[in-house]
Amino acid sequence: QVQLVESGGGLVQAGGSLRLSCAASGTIFNIVSMGWYRQAPGKQRELVAIIASGGRTNYVDSIRGRFTISRDNAKNMVYLQMNSLKPEDTAVYYCNLRGRRVGGGEFDYWGQGTQVTVSS
Repeated sequence: QVQLVESGGGLVQAGGSLRLSCAASGTIFNIVSMGWYRQAPGKQRELVAIIASGGRTNYVDSIRGRFTISRDNAKNMVYLQMNSLKPEDTAVYYCNLRGRRVGGGEFDYWGQGTQVTVSS
């Protein structure tokens, strides 16, 4: 059983910073990647940043250069450092873990989400 718990969201003015954290627990044979998604009201969920098991990262263009995803494997944690926040970054941010089953199939786990609100 795998659980993900996000924290670190809050209210911040434009130009400010927040650091999101995601704690993973449970047993996973193979982690393909961990990442952050976000969803604003009336909008589709979108990928923000991912970090693959090999360390390669990928970011959505709108946050490139402002956000940084990182991980601490020893603590089973993944982080999202968000700098130069903009009002359009306002959304619920969800932690994601993609794992690979013994048989080869992949599956996703999701956290409960943490609200990030950026004011002008």
